[in-house]
Amino acid sequence: MQPNGWRALHHLGIASKLRQTALPIQSGHYITVKDGKHTDLPVGNGGECRCLRRSDLMKTLAEELPPNTVRLGCKVVSIKVDANTSAYSILHLHDGTTLMPRVIIGCDGVNSVVASIVGLNSSRHFSTCAIRGVTHYQTLHPFGTAFYLFDKDGVRLGLLPINHNDVYWFLTRKLTSTDSMVSKDQRLIKESTVEAIKGFPNHITEMINNSDVDSLHLTDQMRYRAPWDLLRTKFCKGTVTLAGDALHAMAPFLAQGGSASLEDAVVLARCLSQNMGIALDPTGMKAARAALDQYAKERKMRVFWLSLETFVVGTMHDTSALLVRGLCIITLIILFRDKIANTRYDCGRL
Repeated sequence: MQPNGWRALHHLGIASKLRQTALPIQSGHYITVKDGKHTDLPVGNGGECRCLRRSDLMKTLAEELPPNTVRLGCKVVSIKVDANTSAYSILHLHDGTTLMPRVIIGCDGVNSVVASIVGLNSSRHFSTCAIRGVTHYQTLHPFGTAFYLFDKDGVRLGLLPINHNDVYWFLTRKLTSTDSMVSKDQRLIKESTVEAIKGFPNHITEMINNSDVDSLHLTDQMRYRAPWDLLRTKFCKGTVTLAGDALHAMAPFLAQGGSASLEDAVVLARCLSQNMGIALDPTGMKAARAALDQYAKERKMRVFWLSLETFVVGTMHDTSALLVRGLCIITLIILFRDKIANTRYDCGRL
């Protein structure tokens, strides 16, 4: 979780509780495996950074809600505007349930059904795959409170300590024809990872070999939302809008997906709160539309710039064309010279 994500967690009132679950990341190191060259990374310099378990974050968020607020196992099949009222939308779930909510906020991920309702094109994907996992050390792990990124022949392995005994790691490499099959078997995922890091330091190979098999996951299509789609689309239609990966799916090159989603939550809650007092609005629909319009305007350029930088970085790693790679590098130098500018962003209070 980047500093901008922690600011959002602070505004939500749960940052102090989550700090107890993860160590602060205080430094970063980029290491080229072939020559052993070390370069410092700007991690920990721009504010608070910790590696949170998704389960800890979800549990803490859910505990702050009234009982029975969250319904699990629901999948959206379709959405349509109610022809009788021209106001409420009709939401169909996979279990046959029909709902008529006042507001629909699509947080249904990279393959969002709701995104098509507001006019966004389908997300696209890079020809890079990502593998991630967690390794538990019986005694203290050797990485302290530092982020490490190892690079060799297009294979990148990064690791972040969660606490003194658990380390989260990820690996990116070119997609292969067998990855779709490998992704279905966690033992094959481990084998393919060990194969990919041949020549890496022994303690890194040992970390992968000792990883928890149940934690392993291979994403064979790293999806992203094209930045120009975000720029040309309002991503809000009536009382339907988007948040999280459904809005700004971005491959993990900037490690901003989770933080940006928390920003969405804070801004959306603030906009709804500010517009709930509209007079002569007995159904609340006018207030809801005004709130979602305000939310879309406030988030548009923020998510555009995040998505653009992700697209440029992803394309640079994805392509083998020297001209394209050169153009990506020039774009990064001109538009994104400050590598931690995104982490300084503050979405504001509730």
